[in-house]
Amino acid sequence: MRRLSLSSRLALLFAACTAVVSLFAGVLFSRASEAHFVELDQQLLDGKLIGLRRALQDVQPGQREARLADELSRQADLALRITGSDGQRWYDSSTQIPTDLPKQSGLVTVSQAGTDYRVLNAPLYPDKTDSPQLTLLLDITHHQHFLQRMQHLIWLTVGLSALATALLGAWAARSGLRPLRRMSAIARGISAQSLNARLPEAQMPPELAEMAHSFNAMLGRLDDSFQRLSAFSADIAHELRTPLSNLLTHTQVTLTRPRPIEDYREALHSNLEELQWMAQLVNDMLYLAKADHGLLMPKREALELADESDVLLEFFAPLAEDAGVTLSREGHARIEGDRSMLRRALSNLLDNALRFTPAAGSVRLSIVDQPHAVQVSVENSGDGISADLLPRLFDRFYRADPARQEGSSEHAGLGLAITQSIVRAHGGQIRCESAAGWTRFVIELPKGE
Repeated sequence: MRRLSLSSRLALLFAACTAVVSLFAGVLFSRASEAHFVELDQQLLDGKLIGLRRALQDVQPGQREARLADELSRQADLALRITGSDGQRWYDSSTQIPTDLPKQSGLVTVSQAGTDYRVLNAPLYPDKTDSPQLTLLLDITHHQHFLQRMQHLIWLTVGLSALATALLGAWAARSGLRPLRRMSAIARGISAQSLNARLPEAQMPPELAEMAHSFNAMLGRLDDSFQRLSAFSADIAHELRTPLSNLLTHTQVTLTRPRPIEDYREALHSNLEELQWMAQLVNDMLYLAKADHGLLMPKREALELADESDVLLEFFAPLAEDAGVTLSREGHARIEGDRSMLRRALSNLLDNALRFTPAAGSVRLSIVDQPHAVQVSVENSGDGISADLLPRLFDRFYRADPARQEGSSEHAGLGLAITQSIVRAHGGQIRCESAAGWTRFVIELPKGE
């Protein structure tokens, strides 16, 4: 079955609420009217009872019926029955009075032969125990007809008000949901080629403005992701084009004429270097793909970061000495993590720092043990990085140096992206700061339980 639209649901809800409220109000009015009629009948019968007692108090036996007829003639819908203390019927003012009437005192409502009566039983002489009983009967059929007509009117009002509210509610809901339809129309027109479309937040009602803002933010993220993906594909082609071209050219030149065995061996060695670089590039790409899909599962072992850092500094010491750069380390802390992955991350940062540190500069590795985390920073002196480039440093194939080295056999611009993936796999964060002639990469890793 087809589900109801939101406009139909709101219209039905409005109609149901209106019907319930109208019905409740109608029932209250009906009960209040009925109680009001009972109160009026009680007052009328009480007044007649007092008048009848006075009329029968000092009247001769032969004049009682005439006096009663005179008293009752003033109220056409009123009837009287008098019974003795022994239950014998003494007097009936009308032949239409029902035979069986309730005997209890007070006001009672009875119905017989299509006629409704309000019956009041009371003693003729309240101060005597063997007093005759007066039974006053008031015909209230017209009251009941009025209440029945009012109930029919209530049901009619409930039905008409529910119908009117449903129609008005449908119109109001459709008008109120017009911004949603506009959002839907814009969403239908969005594709990979038109991610720059945005919803008009200023024209949205307050209830939808936040959703429109979130939708626009999502489109912005998608647009940025598509642009990065397009740039990533172009970068892959760019990185692989030069080594493949070198391999093809070198192989074609080698095969143009017969050559000595040593020339073929030299050509193969040259090709091997290019193939090894391409293999490393592919491995790095696969590593990042695993990180994107949450497949990097670091081992958890207790590590002394000072010892791990000293091993790396010892490895880079010859390169630093040749470049005239000073290496130093300070601080220590223990952490649970994957030794090989963390060494790779720190190695990427140290290699990056050494490449951009001028002669007579310095590279410092700092370890700070904090209450809930460990902070590891690698900083180097030299030219800083502009603030607008800092957010893109961890993008794949991105180089801050505009003089891009095409097909470099050493650096393809994936080192910082791999470092970020390793840090995130350990539940940490990495950021870059550059100011006052120093560039600093800061890693924050949570401590193990």
